[in-house]
Amino acid sequence: MKQTRVMIVDDHPMVAEGIQSILETYDDLNIVACLTTGEDALQHLEASLPDVVLMDLNMPGMGGLTATELVLERALSTRVLILSMHDSPEYIATAMNHGASGYILKDVPTDEIKIAIDTAMMGEQYLCTGSQAALGKQGTGPQSALTGREQMILLELAQGKSNKDVALLYSISVRTVETHRKNIKRKLGITSTAGLTRYAMEHGVLQGTSSR
Repeated sequence: MKQTRVMIVDDHPMVAEGIQSILETYDDLNIVACLTTGEDALQHLEASLPDVVLMDLNMPGMGGLTATELVLERALSTRVLILSMHDSPEYIATAMNHGASGYILKDVPTDEIKIAIDTAMMGEQYLCTGSQAALGKQGTGPQSALTGREQMILLELAQGKSNKDVALLYSISVRTVETHRKNIKRKLGITSTAGLTRYAMEHGVLQGTSSR
């Protein structure tokens, strides 16, 4: 039996270890790494060679969105499934726009995580029932007009990061960040940085970034 190699990335060790202990009961899954940061995921990517990464959305340092984009750039055959407590349509749409193969709320039964892994391995996308319901209740609003990179930069700017901080995070120039900032403000009809933060809070982009 060919086993699916799974990497778990969650900054709460109890959550990660809980998921790991249950997934290890499936004979066709091999948990190759259980990590706590996006940086660790990238460092262990080549050695672990995961088929699927279960990625927490909100983590200190490198967030799940950034880590997802970088994992997919460096490991073309790897699928990423987002694990999150947040059922905001903006969160879900942003994650999928960044190339995630699925979005799973953390309160789903564990067997649904297994179904999501199997679905991703078939090359298909998986949204848990709660995620589907959230998207069904509300469109993604003006934010859907933003590109994937603009959505990532909006999240960082709304958390108070400077242009220089964002430039270092994404290995781009400060001028490029400034251009992205201007485009985001123009598309959303916002004129100030405070307005960006307020928009992010009101639309769920910043919802619970420091806690789940």
